[in-house]
Amino acid sequence: MSNEYKIAIIDDEAHMRESISQWLELSGFKTLAFENAEAALAEIGSLFKGVVVSDIRMPGMGGMEMLKRLHSSDQSLPVILITGHGDVQMAVEAMQIGAYDFMEKPFDPERLADLCKRAIAARKLTIENRALRRELSDSSVLLRKLMGTSPSIEKLREDILDFAFADSHVLIAGETGTGKSLIAHAIHACGPRQGKAFITLNCTALDEEALTKHLFGPSDSADIRPISEMSEPCTLCLEDAGGLSPELQARLLGFIETQDREHEDGEPARVRIISVASLDEGNTPLKDQLRPELYFRLSGMEISVPTLRERGEDTLVLFSRFTQLFAEEYGIETPEISASDAANLLKAQWPGNIRQLQNLAERVVMQSQHGPEEVSKLLATAADEPAGETPEEKPLKEHVEAFERMLIDNALRRHSGSVAKVMDELVLPRRTLNEKMAKYGLSRSDYL
Repeated sequence: MSNEYKIAIIDDEAHMRESISQWLELSGFKTLAFENAEAALAEIGSLFKGVVVSDIRMPGMGGMEMLKRLHSSDQSLPVILITGHGDVQMAVEAMQIGAYDFMEKPFDPERLADLCKRAIAARKLTIENRALRRELSDSSVLLRKLMGTSPSIEKLREDILDFAFADSHVLIAGETGTGKSLIAHAIHACGPRQGKAFITLNCTALDEEALTKHLFGPSDSADIRPISEMSEPCTLCLEDAGGLSPELQARLLGFIETQDREHEDGEPARVRIISVASLDEGNTPLKDQLRPELYFRLSGMEISVPTLRERGEDTLVLFSRFTQLFAEEYGIETPEISASDAANLLKAQWPGNIRQLQNLAERVVMQSQHGPEEVSKLLATAADEPAGETPEEKPLKEHVEAFERMLIDNALRRHSGSVAKVMDELVLPRRTLNEKMAKYGLSRSDYL
């Protein structure tokens, strides 16, 4: 269980509060104790990372009223009620309006601990899903995820911002692991459809019947709302659209044409389609998998996602960021790499692109516990992996500058933007450091 998550205990009887708190703390939980509901409500809001355990009968506001108050701002907050023998019917009613569970006095403390464990797991999942939804609707967060300073990634960010405010359908094509889904989310989040529905359908993962229900209905599930019945503006992300049968391709084309006729007055279409296609070697181009009229419609605007091997020193920028994130996750010091390690990263072919680099960064963080030699061996294997096309060899000066930028970037991150500490670590005069930060586009404010 996460140490961030707590159990809020509410009971007007001091001995009961203390005994519940003591047992839960012995079971590994962190607790907060309140003698009445009013005091608890002043501390607990919709962002509360935890679970509420409350007596149902208390002077003033009782557990039932408190449950209603809590769920008025956050219906997913788990509330476990403790009842006396005569309050069971009341507790059943509370369950009907959203209580997580209830326990009758005298209760088994081990069962309470188990309930709290399961409730915290549910709460953690809810909060993580909320954070993910916010991230996928926050254009600034998504654009920051497209890290790098290479010309190709700068152009990609510009294309995302330009296409986001257009209304044409978009085709995103690139190799596996280049971040195509992230780009689709960014186009949606940066434009006027931000905050509206973003629906993803993988056309090869779903069978014909399921695809038909998701696209055109009728649906026998309350969880599925057909795309054709959406009344609010939304974005449909079609992954592997070449997996659509000829019949569904014809129906989708008809839907697009009908929608276009309905919005000839300049109003935006209800459903904007972003198609995601793979350019991996051996794959049939999407153009050859779709009927020409449909491909023409879906590719009104097109983004070709650069491969990692085309992005030069961005490889080191991404690798540094990934190792830092994994080091924080595992509670390990961020590993430092040598100039020869950096050279291996820069000359690697990266057939799996960013996803492969991210996986390697995680392995490097884990191997760093066994010494720098193990890290160097691991990075050397990346440079040896074969790929289809060998990129043009870059001048030594560019490799040196990429490594220098990585060192300064890492030092700024370690010292939270403290220029004085970076100067001491890298043995650089202030003027030289300032010049190099300006040269590499590094700003102190990004590290505070």
